[in-house]
Amino acid sequence: MGWRLKIAHSTRVGYEEAARSSYNEARMTPPTLPRQSALDSHLGTDASVPIWTYSDYWGTVVSSFDIEAPHAELMIRADAVVETSLPPQPAPPLPWPVLSKQAAAGRLIEFLMPTPRTTVDEKLAASARQRTAGADPLEAAAEIASWVGDRVAYVPGATGVQTSAQEAWDQGQGVCQDIAHLTVALLREAGLPARYVSGYLHPQPEAEPGDEVAGQSHAWVEFWTGEWVACDPTNRGEVGERHVVVAAGRDYGDVPPLKGIYHGAPGSTMDVTVLVTRLA
Repeated sequence: MGWRLKIAHSTRVGYEEAARSSYNEARMTPPTLPRQSALDSHLGTDASVPIWTYSDYWGTVVSSFDIEAPHAELMIRADAVVETSLPPQPAPPLPWPVLSKQAAAGRLIEFLMPTPRTTVDEKLAASARQRTAGADPLEAAAEIASWVGDRVAYVPGATGVQTSAQEAWDQGQGVCQDIAHLTVALLREAGLPARYVSGYLHPQPEAEPGDEVAGQSHAWVEFWTGEWVACDPTNRGEVGERHVVVAAGRDYGDVPPLKGIYHGAPGSTMDVTVLVTRLA
């Protein structure tokens, strides 16, 4: 039996001086997927402006809005109620020759190509290929995830949003975003299409209905073995009822919760609060 989760995601953007105008995109709306059902969702701002919603190239729900009047700050609130379930056991993976042929055709190839955030040096790439030699795709993915978990410690605040996979490896510490980027990078070097997934996580495995906790956006990975299979390398475990997917792409740059531009003096701050409640 799955969980029913309520997510309240609040963001405050403060400007050094009042912005004359701003143009914004928010990716904070969980979609309905085979493993989760979005029962309710709403995104609003403190500005009386229309909000347009569409699906982007990666299939993410995007809320877009423009503010043409001067404003000293921007407040965004995204609320959702989602029912989740355990994923089914993965099907037997495709043989490597078949998987490689499929991955080289169509859009899967985009999840094999490195990006600035998922690039590693040749020495590390060769080590990934050596460690997974002779393993089937599922075994290779498990080896990569375990290797990253042994190497990189989760340390809040240790890195920034632009930290690359190689930098996380060299430092030996990072946040979930870094651990996901590094895992994606090494999965790709091993020959597996892999994508970065953003969403939310209730951090208490034994949470009871009514348990509300303060948290943050979370990141994990999915890799292709004939189907997409998820794993959470930061928590060294499977993706399950506590995880709520919002978006997936090549790396964080495809799925930021909020991005945009504004006209005004340089300098802004962002304060984010995420509350996750188990309802049932």
